[in-house]
Amino acid sequence: MTGSPHSAQVPALVEGLFRERYGRLVAGLVRVLGTRHFDLAEDVVQEALARALRTWPFDGVPSDPSAWLLRVARNLALDRLRSGAVLERKAEDVARWAATVVESDSGGAAESPEDDRLRLVFTCCHPVLAIEARVALTLKTVLGFGVPEIARALLANETAIAQRIVRAKRRLQEEDVAFEVPAGPELALRLDAVLEVVYLLFNEGFSAHRGTQLVRAELALEAIRLGELLAADSATAAPRVHALLALMNLQASRLPARTDEAGDVATLEQQDRSLWDRERIGRGLVHFERSIAGDELTPWHVEAAIASVHAAAPTFGATNWRAILEHYEVLVALNPSPVVRLNRAVAVAQVHGEEAALADLDPLQGAGELTDYPLLFATRALFLWRLGRHDAAAEAFRAALARPMTDPERRLLERRLSRCLAGEPECGTR
Repeated sequence: MTGSPHSAQVPALVEGLFRERYGRLVAGLVRVLGTRHFDLAEDVVQEALARALRTWPFDGVPSDPSAWLLRVARNLALDRLRSGAVLERKAEDVARWAATVVESDSGGAAESPEDDRLRLVFTCCHPVLAIEARVALTLKTVLGFGVPEIARALLANETAIAQRIVRAKRRLQEEDVAFEVPAGPELALRLDAVLEVVYLLFNEGFSAHRGTQLVRAELALEAIRLGELLAADSATAAPRVHALLALMNLQASRLPARTDEAGDVATLEQQDRSLWDRERIGRGLVHFERSIAGDELTPWHVEAAIASVHAAAPTFGATNWRAILEHYEVLVALNPSPVVRLNRAVAVAQVHGEEAALADLDPLQGAGELTDYPLLFATRALFLWRLGRHDAAAEAFRAALARPMTDPERRLLERRLSRCLAGEPECGTR
């Protein structure tokens, strides 16, 4: 032990170890014990971390905290398995796994614990599970989120989240899902399922759908960490993985500027671009270069290209909207979803004016996917307001406010509605 002169620093140390080690340790135990012991694997790693929080402030921090956690988790797993035949079959496997982790940490193992973590990601994102179950299980098992945290992040009931996770684990056991990264043609299909979960997590962090906060940065950054895990392995480092990483990093660079000190929305036009994270923009551009190394073109590639145009503009007025619109033409061809077409209309307004943009929005009014999507009505309201059609704009603002959204977004729309009703002109662009 190193003694305890800095016991106040223990929570921060354990938090760092949690982020670094939790998924790796759980993944290794799941591989050794099988998916039917998902709960056991999570329980012993969580208990090891809890013991660190309880004992290190008094007994001192171990000289090798990671090795201490590994040893405690291993012993707890063996204690839980102490039931005759089960222990006899698994004890040697658990001991061998623990030795492999130690060897890997010293640089001697051929296989890294990150390989197990990658297998765990693919297991949690298996297509037999509904997308909602994949997201919840990934947050719980790979990233170590507690049920209350997941419920807050996804704005769902804790009981519903807990049941969703239990059912997901049971389904994986019933389907006897292999704990592996698939190979061959199946890898491409499964990789898309994983990327779907990663991007859904990122989007919920970048722009929440409801609640008191517009941004949940921790979710967005965890999504980037998952993307980096995929990009670091030669089996999964496909061009589309780098494209998604490029997009997420370029978008995340704006997180510090998306809200003001009061937590209110700062629109793209209003954002203080000196707050944009230039280092993250650089990372995004590096991944973008890697993404174009192959011959595939995915929506991630095009969205990353659009994000790169925004990142390159020193001011909102200097944005190359014609280039953005050209990229959107390609994106609509690849993915003609109503949301993509709505986003394209924003670029149309910048290049060809609001009348042309409204014409593009008209066919989307009846799109079932956008029935409760407030941005459709808010965007339409903004275009109408700029054209001086205040009554129609106010009606559209009210329609937007009737939909679910975050509190900061609601405050922004209420301010805009008030100004519109007062007959003020809309001088901005977003």
